[in-house]
Amino acid sequence: MGLQAEVMTAMKTAMKEKDQTALAALRAVKSELLLAKTSGSSEDLTEEEEIKILSKLVKQRKDSAAIFAEQNRTDLAEPELAQATIISQFLPEQLSEEKITVEIMKTIAAVGAEGMKDMGKVMGLVNKKLAGQADGKTISKIVKAKLS
Repeated sequence: MGLQAEVMTAMKTAMKEKDQTALAALRAVKSELLLAKTSGSSEDLTEEEEIKILSKLVKQRKDSAAIFAEQNRTDLAEPELAQATIISQFLPEQLSEEKITVEIMKTIAAVGAEGMKDMGKVMGLVNKKLAGQADGKTISKIVKAKLS
């Protein structure tokens, strides 16, 4: 079953359960998928493109929640985090920092990276390999630590 069909099924369930938070999150996903589908070629989205869209939506929600939390607006932060959790269920399982570090070390060895000047090469390969399984901020932090 494709991502769009899964989202529609989850939307129906959320409607039946009258879960407004889940419904808002799922509508946002559906909207982004339709937008991406119609703005590009006539072909279906690849799994990689779908993961990229979902990751972007989760990141937006988490960033918004962080800003609301800084301003002591937990009433606005909590729904954003709840939506991020709902959208995350459609993403592949997130890797632990240890597993990310192992992948980064393999990539550093393969590329022969020696310092911060090689960070771009390493980041590009690792981001491609771990797409949807780890966020860029975590990858960047680990790569910087290993290359410095």
